[in-house]
Amino acid sequence: IEAVRRMRGPKGTKVHITILREGAPDLIELTLTREIIKIQSVKVRMLEPGYGYLRITQFQERTAEDLKKALAELESQDGGLKGLVLDLRNNPGGLLTQAIQVADTFLDGGLIVYTEGRLESQRQKYFAHKADSHMEYPMVVLVNSGSASASEIVAGALQDQKRALVLGTQTFGKGSVQTILPLDDKSAIRLTTARYYTPNGRSIQATGITPDIIVESDLTAAQPEGAPHEPLRERNLPGHFEPNRPAKPGKEEPGKKGGGKEGGAAEEQKSELRPDPQLDRALELLKSWNVFRTVIAAQPRP
Repeated sequence: IEAVRRMRGPKGTKVHITILREGAPDLIELTLTREIIKIQSVKVRMLEPGYGYLRITQFQERTAEDLKKALAELESQDGGLKGLVLDLRNNPGGLLTQAIQVADTFLDGGLIVYTEGRLESQRQKYFAHKADSHMEYPMVVLVNSGSASASEIVAGALQDQKRALVLGTQTFGKGSVQTILPLDDKSAIRLTTARYYTPNGRSIQATGITPDIIVESDLTAAQPEGAPHEPLRERNLPGHFEPNRPAKPGKEEPGKKGGGKEGGAAEEQKSELRPDPQLDRALELLKSWNVFRTVIAAQPRP
């Protein structure tokens, strides 16, 4: 953390760093020019004709706007969009407002998420709107232990509203809201003030989102619960808040907000090069979904 703080600075200024690399006999001296790094949070491609893939790496300022552009690109393809995979794996979260707008894009009404705290001001409800909703095709949402905070809110909303199937492994479990209170000596206290709940009243904190269909990735397959290499989740962190029983809107519960576990760009690049059984299963489900829908539509009416 201290190293990152010291490397940050105004755009265009220089920073000198010294690197000790394993196997290198000497120190490596580098001079870098500081720049503003813009991360593309939405990535899109066609898996097969009619079946789109949309990945959100994190929820930042323009994520919802970029999502709508990406959907328009997919929907403009020949034959339109028959199914969509929304990949939220290793998405550590980000801006709550963007997560709500992303969920709203796929919902035509109903509750997206709500918070419960000790004070009336900490009790908030966020609803979807009918305008601009994309409801005409089936969806599968991919999650794993690196899906945290805002990504859990989106997955939980789409799951509870029966808009999408959630596939993968248990998510991180970062479902608390934190408020930063500044002090006179220019320091601050971060206080837990509320918890996030899905539309059906499920607390995300230290529990996470349980997929409708459990499919292990290559990295997590055959690892029993409690194994040394079990993926890190909120419940493994010291001092975490225990999950509580589901609360319905209007009931008071304590809680906080957070960023969750980070998933790096390097790990994402590696994952694109190796087999992806979760994505393969998601595509298989979408194709089967449309086959069954066609069969049912062809059945004679009584």
